[in-house]
Formats: sequence, C-alpha cells, structure tokens
Amino acid sequence: MPKIAKIITVLVLASAAFSADAATVEERAVTCFACHGEHGQSEMENTPSLGGQQAPYALIQLFMFREKLRTFEPMNDMTKSFTDDDLRVFSDFIAKLPKPAPPADAADPARIARAQALVAQHRCNTCHNPDFSGKENVPRIANQREDYLAKTMREYKDNSRHGYDGTMAEVLQPVTTDQIADLAYFLARVH
Repeated sequence: MPKIAKIITVLVLASAAFSADAATVEERAVTCFACHGEHGQSEMENTPSLGGQQAPYALIQLFMFREKLRTFEPMNDMTKSFTDDDLRVFSDFIAKLPKPAPPADAADPARIARAQALVAQHRCNTCHNPDFSGKENVPRIANQREDYLAKTMREYKDNSRHGYDGTMAEVLQPVTTDQIADLAYFLARVH
C-alpha cells in the first residue's frame, strides 16, 4: 500500500473513534490562533488562514506535521503529542471556522484577467473546484493569504515543498515567478 494510502487509512479509522468536547477543542485552539489568527483568519505574514479548510486536507497536513513528513518546526512541535483522535478533532474544528474573506482593496482587472487565463490553461479549478473551495484532500485556496499562496506555489515549483505526489510541482514548472504572483493575487480575491 503506498505511503499516502496508509496515512489516509489510519486517519479515517481514527476519525470514527473519537468525539471531543467542543470547549476543550476551542481552549486548545487558542495556541493555533496565536499564529493563524483569531478564528483562523491569519494576519501573520506567510502564515495560512485555517478557516473553512477542508477537514480531510487539514487532517492529512496535521498528520504530516506530527510525523515530520512536512517539516516546519513550530508545527512539528505543536503536533508531536497529538493522538490520531486529536488530529481528527482539530481538522473538524478547522473546517467549521469561518472562511477567510477577500481583501477590501479594489482588484487590478489586468492581473485578475491574466490569472484567470492561467487558471484555465492549467485547469486549477479541476482539483480545487470552480470556486477554489477545495475538496477532500485538496486544499481550499480561495481567499487564502496572498503572500502564503505565492510562497507555497514557489516552494512547489522549486520542489522544496512536497505534496502527496508530484502534481503541484509538475503543474507549476512552466509557470513563471510573475505568473505565480498573479495567481496568488487572484486567488486571494476570489468572490
């Protein structure tokens, strides 16, 4: 069985076994909000908003942090004591947080048009959904922080961030740095 299939199997089994007190989850999430913002709406540079993220995606990311399959020391430290049940409870909690809102500034129509052409060319809305809300193990990217989106796409492109497979690295290989900036700009402003 491939590694990601084993991860998903463990997490699905864990999700069926645990039900937590919501107040306990909220109390424990205060630490998360220190970086990811109140109610999961990040105001910290290069730190993602968690609100409205797909529960299966969040579950897998938390598992990857705990197992150091995805390395970012603060998250590795935060998740190292999490049980499988904790991972499921937190991923469900994240999915119920309010979705991030787009920035209030007026969007640049030229940048939006360029990004929409790239989205069509690379079929971003196939995996991430037409409204970029994500699905299952594919993240919500609509209204995510622009700086975080650009950073993440650059990391996939240069292969310093690994996904479940090489899909994102492959998709982003022909995309230029300027195009990544336009995509991040657009995705942060999806209405």
